[in-house]
Amino acid sequence: MSESAASDLVESIARLLEAKSWRMATAESCTGGWIAKCCTDRAGSSSWFDRGYVTYSYAAKSDLLKVDPQTLERHGAVSEPVVRQMAQGALQAAGVQATVAATGIAGPGGATPDKPVGTVWFAWCLVGQEIRSECRVFSGDRDSVRFQSVLYALQGLQQQLSMAVGPIP
Repeated sequence: MSESAASDLVESIARLLEAKSWRMATAESCTGGWIAKCCTDRAGSSSWFDRGYVTYSYAAKSDLLKVDPQTLERHGAVSEPVVRQMAQGALQAAGVQATVAATGIAGPGGATPDKPVGTVWFAWCLVGQEIRSECRVFSGDRDSVRFQSVLYALQGLQQQLSMAVGPIP
């Protein structure tokens, strides 16, 4: 996939959010704000994009997104419980209706036997709905893992919004 694929996803996300007069926020770790960057590359994004949290450290995840420090210690930053708390925390802190969160190991270091390089957890949270979370393992170098993560995060958000909003004329 290319940068135009990201742009197409953002265009769809924008239309879906605007149809409901919703706003969104991102909660990012391994993507370092790249999801927010893709969203704000679109002119007029201020009508639906509220903010992005880049929470690389445990302290940032806890301070900004209210991720439980015990959850971080027990499961590690790259885990389902943490990414779900990141998504929920961003929804509550920003007061928006939709969030996407990503935390992972982009490499080249940081891997463990059960969490290889390329492991990324995602969560999508829409107001009034259950949080959806998934794990993917991407291949390639650091930039490739990060870009694949951005695209996957945007695809998941677009899917979640499509189900919530329905077809846009």
